Amino acid sequence: MSQYDYDLFTIGGGSGGVRASRFASQYGARVAIAESKDLGGTCVNVGCIPKKLMSYSAHFHEDFADAAGFGWTVGETSFDWAALIAAKNKEIARLNGIYRKILDGAKVDVVEGYATVEDAHTVSVNGKRYTAAHILVATGGHPTVPEIPGKELGIVSDDFFHLTALPKRSVVLGGGYIAVELASILNGLGSEVTLVYRGKHLLRGMDSELGVFLAEEMRKKGMTILFENNIEAIEAIKSAGDGKRVKLSDGKTIDADCVLFATGRHANTAGLGLEKAGVALTDKGAVKVDDHFVSGVPSIHAIGDVIDRVALTPVALAEGMVVAARLFNQGGREMSYENIPTAVFSHPNVGTVGLSEEDARKKVGEVRIFKSEFKALKHTLSGNTERTFMKLVVDAKSDRVLGVHMVGADAGEIVQGFAVALQCGATKAQFDATIGIHPTSAEEFVTMRTPVA
Repeated sequence: MSQYDYDLFTIGGGSGGVRASRFASQYGARVAIAESKDLGGTCVNVGCIPKKLMSYSAHFHEDFADAAGFGWTVGETSFDWAALIAAKNKEIARLNGIYRKILDGAKVDVVEGYATVEDAHTVSVNGKRYTAAHILVATGGHPTVPEIPGKELGIVSDDFFHLTALPKRSVVLGGGYIAVELASILNGLGSEVTLVYRGKHLLRGMDSELGVFLAEEMRKKGMTILFENNIEAIEAIKSAGDGKRVKLSDGKTIDADCVLFATGRHANTAGLGLEKAGVALTDKGAVKVDDHFVSGVPSIHAIGDVIDRVALTPVALAEGMVVAARLFNQGGREMSYENIPTAVFSHPNVGTVGLSEEDARKKVGEVRIFKSEFKALKHTLSGNTERTFMKLVVDAKSDRVLGVHMVGADAGEIVQGFAVALQCGATKAQFDATIGIHPTSAEEFVTMRTPVA
């Protein structure tokens, strides 16, 4: 009989925590998981899922307009924000229930409440102590609020999904994927949007041409984008209800009904008791772990956004499976952060996998670059001015394709398949030898023959 109540106690019922707990239980471990809110974490409740559902909704105004070019007459249209939020909430509640069924089916004990770590083998929830051979911290992250006067007048991405009405005028601060996604949703649903970003181009960390091209397309859809600018203060306009006056670093002001901060995220470690238990944190509050996701305390592990490596749901899932296999199934799984594909559900979408041109030049030196920009076949009749951009980054010496990048409709769906090719070490010659599917946008990736100068 074990000296502990459980073999594994997981703190956090998000994607990574649930996956690790489920697999650990299937490997024969006795597992419990604690969650103080709804199961599913950021992704299900205030992230990937509601964001993409709302992104679909925001596309329809263009779809109605595009239909005319194909002979359709679309009658008068209107949008009901409350109906969208209600439908979104219903789907999220369904997913919360599915996560509960998954855990129940795997015979994982679910403990409802806020968990804290007391020592290397003890967790406390609602005043009750549980002991475990291993503790897994999978508490995710939370949006960062910039330290500016009037910050209490703004909202963060978590709040966005619970707005009671669509703001008529919105200011979004930030230039990363959350900023451009939520700005695109607001713009598509009819809000007048201004995006303010301190950088020179959107999507820092990705290939720089993606951010440049995306900004051009977003502006064509009616959005105002202010680069090398910042919000210095926010004031309430007393004569305008909930109106806010936004003071910018360039000296100008913008009046808005909603100010949304999308300025990064931080790990949820405050109040967990980790440091008291001997777990070291980074200067940003993330849990320090080794390559096996073990903290400085051998029995305490951490995965997902709380370790601040790659904040993506599929990454947290993979990390969770690695931990479960290592602890309870003789290992066999390794975690690689190379060639992780990702999509940005802005309007238009962005899809990317592998190295940016900048990073490729640093890593291998000489590269060959292939690019294509075009109007998709659909828009030859729709009249829509949206264009598509594609780019391949190739190692000049080995001919291996190092990066695949795209801005355009369904970019994530297209790039996912090419991620498999990169994972297999595909060369440009193999891309060239692949027959394209005609007529599609995706075929352009296997028909680009001439490198740019």
